[in-house]
Amino acid sequence: MEASRRNFLKATLVLGGGLCLEFSFPLAAKTAAQAAPTEVSAWILIHPDDRVVVRIARSEMGQGTFTALAQLVAEELDCDWDRVSAEFASPNESLRRNRPWGPMLTGGSLGVRSSQDYVRRAGGAARAMLVAAAAARWQVDAAACSVERGVIRHAASKRSLRYGEVAAEAARLAPPSEVKLHEPKDWKIAGKSQHRFDIPDKVLGKPVFGVDAALPGMVHASIAQCPVFGGRLERVDSSAVDQLRGVKKVVRAGDFVAVIADSWWRADQALQKLKIEWDFGEYATASDASIMAMLREGLADDKLPQAKKSGDGASALASAARTLQAEYFSPYINHATMEPQTCTAWFKNDGTLELWTSTQDGEASLATAAKTAGLPPEKVEVHKMMLGGGFGRRGGSQDFVVQGVTIARALPGVPVKLMWSRAEDMQHGFYRPASLVRMTAGLDAEGRLIAMHSVIACPSILKVLMPEAMKTPIDFTAVRTLSDMPYNVPHQQVDYAQRNGHVPVGFWRAPGQQNAYYRECFIDEVAHATGKDPLALRLELLAPGDKNRAVLEAAAWAAAWSKPAAAGRHRGIAVSDGFGSYTAMVIEVSVSAKGEVKVHRAILAIDSGHVVNPDTCRAQAEGNIAFMLGATFHQENTVKDGRIVESNFHQFHLLGLGEMPQVEVLLVPSGGFWGGHGEPGALCVAPALCNAIFAATGRRIRSLPLKHHELRPA
Repeated sequence: MEASRRNFLKATLVLGGGLCLEFSFPLAAKTAAQAAPTEVSAWILIHPDDRVVVRIARSEMGQGTFTALAQLVAEELDCDWDRVSAEFASPNESLRRNRPWGPMLTGGSLGVRSSQDYVRRAGGAARAMLVAAAAARWQVDAAACSVERGVIRHAASKRSLRYGEVAAEAARLAPPSEVKLHEPKDWKIAGKSQHRFDIPDKVLGKPVFGVDAALPGMVHASIAQCPVFGGRLERVDSSAVDQLRGVKKVVRAGDFVAVIADSWWRADQALQKLKIEWDFGEYATASDASIMAMLREGLADDKLPQAKKSGDGASALASAARTLQAEYFSPYINHATMEPQTCTAWFKNDGTLELWTSTQDGEASLATAAKTAGLPPEKVEVHKMMLGGGFGRRGGSQDFVVQGVTIARALPGVPVKLMWSRAEDMQHGFYRPASLVRMTAGLDAEGRLIAMHSVIACPSILKVLMPEAMKTPIDFTAVRTLSDMPYNVPHQQVDYAQRNGHVPVGFWRAPGQQNAYYRECFIDEVAHATGKDPLALRLELLAPGDKNRAVLEAAAWAAAWSKPAAAGRHRGIAVSDGFGSYTAMVIEVSVSAKGEVKVHRAILAIDSGHVVNPDTCRAQAEGNIAFMLGATFHQENTVKDGRIVESNFHQFHLLGLGEMPQVEVLLVPSGGFWGGHGEPGALCVAPALCNAIFAATGRRIRSLPLKHHELRPA
């Protein structure tokens, strides 16, 4: 029997989280006696007691967007920040109201920088409406009124009104067409380190993530997918599990089988007892060797499309006094989010479908669910939850939603929670593309870099996840950082060999960040080959006023680059812009005779134009560094017999606490633009580390991870 909404609400209240229709962090307990808030605009709700609720369209996965966007709204609203909370906007309501909240996709470090303008205007418009309502009640000119912390004052008559007192009247007014926004220099809420809304509930273990969804009468599903990408399900013998205690149903689909039971443990145990036959398809013999052969064939292709061509690289290289050439490689890597893929779906008896899931794109989840269910989108409600890690995995790929809906359709009227096992999550991801790059540099008789030719062989993320975006043979995520290199090199050419293979690829934190590793290590090679200091060469190649130059100088200053490092220590440097921001990093290491690498310091300078919450931005930089050090030292996903070998963290090591260096983050916002913070801090980690290792050992590291070079964290 379908659980009633009343029982569902009771259950979620017992759990202590807002799992039903929204997710919010109220500052005061809400009682039945309190009046409902007034919606002044789609973005802003105001309670009679002046509490303000800001609706957030973007997802929260630990990057702080949930709080930062509320800060921007509150800044322009001129309300009391201590009385502000936030909740997620509903994708279904957005659809019904013609998308008043704009895009809900969260990725590419776009959460704040791509929505800052319209959320600030939403706050400013609401402020103007509230002032206008107060002025109308007093019958005075709105220009004669002032606002501070949610209180509107008319100085001449010494009257005042609180936002909560005029919210209903303000909601009936038309929003102004133009709003004057506060100058960043005058910010009182934005630009300050405010406590994040999501942290208390996360620390207290309250049910805030998709995996926490708990509904009355809910059952659980565990899934097994074809081990080889592109394979199919042949047949399943479920006779050994059909009568097991708690087992409700075995669901068969094109490339997976799932067991539904009254607990996830029982579902997973039963799943392991199934006799499953797979058709592995044409990729059953694929391996690391065949993938490398595919990439090498790409490098050998002499008819590749060009992502960039300036000057005459071929002639410049042919006439160069000296040329340098190197190949670099990086492997497939899984996102390895702490929260495995999960989706709770409920086909209700009234013909509607509800979902609870951790998603980076609520609109995409809604569209995917509707299409899979064969329902009009208006009949689908997606409840966005906090993400226990995203890094791109829960954005463009909505496979977990397809599966969750497909499985739940087998038990209409009952909520079904699908959760992947860790092995399924590790072996069925959308991986960071493996890539092989050959770079050639041409030097003139004075040792100046005059030409650079790069050939990139790697899969296309856009081809897999967004084929409609492939207007040309060039996937910009595959060539970025090389095709838009800031260095002043007269002759440049970048060729792209799209070689897709059978391993699905996706947006992995800072897509294309491998190219920063390749470029910055190769520039380091050029510096040492010409006897130049690595910092000096970079500065020589960067134009005066270039923001890359400014962050490079800031990081070098903080590291005291001009002075010798402490005995036994060595430094590496790198610079890269990306995702709207400019970053530079200096890493200081010591390396023992046994290959033990101690990373002592990591200094990151970042210019994002504006900074909304400095504490969160520093935390993102620190997280980027930990994330990328783990990938650089340890992580890869390998292929044998068509399938991913690694099944859990014993084969895919995360960075240990003792391996984390001292981190120094320099926020150097220059103003005038909006950059991101979720990903840029990842760009310089691998090159700065590998350049430091070269400085310490004289060994060039041209492939990752470092464990294959007998190098490990100390």
